[in-house]
Amino acid sequence: MSTSSGTIVSAAATLHCPHGGRASAASAHAAVRMDGLPVHTASDSFLVTGCPHTVDGVPHPCTTVRWSPQPDGVRVDGVPVLLHTSAAQCFSAALVPQGPPVVTAARQGATCR
Repeated sequence: MSTSSGTIVSAAATLHCPHGGRASAASAHAAVRMDGLPVHTASDSFLVTGCPHTVDGVPHPCTTVRWSPQPDGVRVDGVPVLLHTSAAQCFSAALVPQGPPVVTAARQGATCR
């Protein structure tokens, strides 16, 4: 059983990079749905758009989000489900870590403990 708890991240959740860019799933595991929307798993790809981050005046926007969920938590087809408390990191196109995403999980009927 996972030692962390949190709300399952589905397509209803709002995700942003730490600079305000919008993160969204480029792929989603459609086998499990909550309120008719896909539940996100560690196998989903997330892209960031609209990140205004610059370094010394040069644009270095966040472009992707990588998740590191608890390996012993809830799974869908053997892949960990993402929780709003799951560890994650936003990256630039050059794969430079730029901080964790901000996840606002939508209120839903399922919470994992």
